[in-house]
This record gives sequence, structure tokens and C-alpha cells, in this order.
Amino acid sequence: MTTTTATRTITTDGTGPVPVTLTDRGEGRPFLLLHGGAGPVSVDGFADLLSASGPARVLVPVHPGFGGTPRPDGLDSISALARLYGQLLDDLGLTDVIVIGSSVGGWIAADIATLGSPRVAGVVLVDAAGLQLPDHPAADFFSLTMDQVADLSYYNPAAFRIDLDALPAPTKAAMAGNRAALGVYGGAAMADPGLLGRLPAVAVPVLVAWGEADRMIPPEHGEAYAKAIGGAEFLLIPRAGHMPQLETPDELLRAVLAFAGEHTAGR
Repeated sequence: MTTTTATRTITTDGTGPVPVTLTDRGEGRPFLLLHGGAGPVSVDGFADLLSASGPARVLVPVHPGFGGTPRPDGLDSISALARLYGQLLDDLGLTDVIVIGSSVGGWIAADIATLGSPRVAGVVLVDAAGLQLPDHPAADFFSLTMDQVADLSYYNPAAFRIDLDALPAPTKAAMAGNRAALGVYGGAAMADPGLLGRLPAVAVPVLVAWGEADRMIPPEHGEAYAKAIGGAEFLLIPRAGHMPQLETPDELLRAVLAFAGEHTAGR
């Protein structure tokens, strides 16, 4: 499997030229895999699995501002990121793309779905952020300690808990940068009050996959996504929390491959 990492400059109306670090794995059917607030490390392992699963090309961009990368001032919203990645697909000339997004990456993927790009054949939302549901509120991420985030994010928190004091200074700095970028893109509420109302216009096939033990963004958000998008499938994954790609990667992989097989440009 060939893996390359390079920086591409993508230009969209309203933001101008934006440098985006992009890791490109494998060859074949294209998948755009969008990471959440923990950065690309939270999806890298799943990207390896997906690209090794068959003829698959997996593209993982680093959202500008994450991992120490620059973020232009004009790039300051989830919708701007969605337009940026739509332009990336145009620049690369890709078709029949399956877009997969985890957490805030799922929010971006949902916004991409609302754009109606003919290059996108299907979208997979994995414990996606973005909805505002007063009866089932998401956790207030910015008020939580890292221990609390782990407790709410995982079916088995002990396996993923991070000792911040033991981390090297560059890693701590990158995490702080990720947190700051997340706040710019998602705002304090980490939700778009208008998103739910835009979802019925989504025409592309959608799979909503959710960890049953997610207490950061409860499964009711997944049910709301699936209910609002006509024909969307909803999959509740046992023994997984907010990031099934880390806790139950094989089950998520099977679901993604089955969904991709059902939704291609020729079907």
C-alpha cells in the first residue's frame, strides 16, 4: 500500500488559498475520511484498515489549525470546511466518493451532504456533532477535563485515558492548538441550530453509525440525523462510545464497506 503526505493549496470563494495537509493511502474507490477534535491520529488506524480492505484510496486531510498547521482567518466555520473539501474533490477530479466523518468530521460530512456535490456517492456519519437537541444535550466539551472527556467518550475509558503530565511538550502544544481550532470552527456550543432544518434536502445516501455508549454526543443525535435525512440508515454499535473507529474498528469497517458496495456511481 502506497502512502504519501503532502500539502495542497485549495482556493474557495470567501477564504482564498488554503494550505491543506493531505495523507493519501492506497488506490481504488475514493474515500474522504474526516477526523474529529482529537485530530488525524483518531482516524489514522481506521484509514489503514480501510485502504487495506480492497481497492480503496483513502484521503485524510488535516483540518487547518489542527496538528500545528496554519488556519487562515477567513476559514472559521464548519460550512467553510465543507466547501473547502468539496473543492478538494473538484481539484482532484474524483467521482463516486464516499465521505466518512467522525465527530466534528461528521458534522463537516453532513454539511458536505447538504451541498449536493455530484462527486459524492454516499456519506457516513460516525457519532457526528452539529445538532442542537435541547432534550438530549451533548456534553459541554470545553468545560471538561481530559479525564472527563475519556469517561464520556469510551465504552472502556481505561484503555484510552491520557496522562497529560507524561506527554512531551510538542504533543501538549498540538493538543492545545487542536482545541483552539475546534472552538473557532464549532463555537462554544459545538452545534449549528439551522443544521437539522437543512438535512431533509440531502439527496445522497447516508449511513448514520453511532456508538451505543457515547455520552459525549448521545445516540439520540444519531437517531435525529437519520430521521431528518430521507432514506438514511441508522446503525447502533455495541461496546463502542464516541469513536467506534478506535474501539470497534472491524465492525465499523464492515458497515462502511457494505454501505459503499450498495452505493456506487452505477447504482
